Parts: sequence; C-alpha cells; structure tokens
Amino acid sequence: MVFREKQQITIFVLAGVMIGGFIVFRYLPLQQRIKAVKQEHAAQRLAIARASAESQQTATVKEQLLELQTAVENYEVNIPAQRALGEFLQRIANLMNEHNLREQLIQPGNEIETDKLNCIPISIQCKGGLKQIFGFFRSLEQLDRLVRIEEVELVNGGDFSGEVGMQTKAAIYYRTEAERG
Repeated sequence: MVFREKQQITIFVLAGVMIGGFIVFRYLPLQQRIKAVKQEHAAQRLAIARASAESQQTATVKEQLLELQTAVENYEVNIPAQRALGEFLQRIANLMNEHNLREQLIQPGNEIETDKLNCIPISIQCKGGLKQIFGFFRSLEQLDRLVRIEEVELVNGGDFSGEVGMQTKAAIYYRTEAERG
C-alpha cells in the first residue's frame, strides 16, 4: 500500500505541476494578451470617434469655405475700376427718393488712396420714418457696388411724429490702376 500511496501522491504532484505549468505558461500569458487586445480595441474606438468628429468638422469647414468663396467671388464686380462717384451719388439720391426720405444731404469726403484700392468716404443725412430708412438700407445693400457702412446715427424727432433723422458715414471703393492691370 505504501507503493500505491506513493503512486497516488506522485500522480497528484504531477497533476499539480501540470496545472501550475498550464496556469503559469499558458493561462496568465493569454490573460495578459486579452487585456492588451482590449486596450488596443478601446484605443481604436477612441481613434474612430475622433476621426468621426474631425470629419464632421471638416464638412462644416468646407461649408464655411464655400460660403466665403461665394461671398467674395464678385469682388471685382462690386469694386469698379473707375471712380464713378457722380453716378453713385445719383443712385443714392434716387434710392432716397424711392423711399420718400426728406431733407437729403449726400457729401463725399476726401479720397483715401492706397496701392490697390481707393476709398471715398461719404456722409449721408436724411429724415423719414424708421421703416423708410431701413428700406433705404436694404436697397443700399442690393447695389452692385460695395458700400461699407461705418456709422449710423438715428435721432428721434422732437415732436414725436415718428420721424427719424438719420446720419450715416459710409465708404465706397474703386480699384487703382495697379489693381486693374
């Protein structure tokens, strides 16, 4: 029986060594590999999420770029090659008449010359209803010449009749000889 007990102890010891070897040499390395794969998978999901967010931003940026290109594509058309100040002032006076604005005064200022663009400041004054004045500004926006409004002052009439006095400082531009060529 001693032999049988030694044989059983030997079998248990061998089984224990085999199980320990399996755990140490197979199970633990596989667990570490599984953990590494899970971390790699999480990192890839994060990278995909970032790429998705960036692709949405790229679409937004492309849309903004198209809007800006559309806004500036008529640059040369909206800034004429000639001064044409008299014609422009007449167009402003006609717009003011169309909107029934009274006490009109349109005065050009001293020209500001640069290498590519020349600027003519203009002072505009008139009186009328608020609706008429805003109609005038909407019409001014529709002109085929670039007009930059720098300052607008609206003053309510003293008699509370609804009449508003408007003083505006604006600027118009035209291209120089160097820019035309």
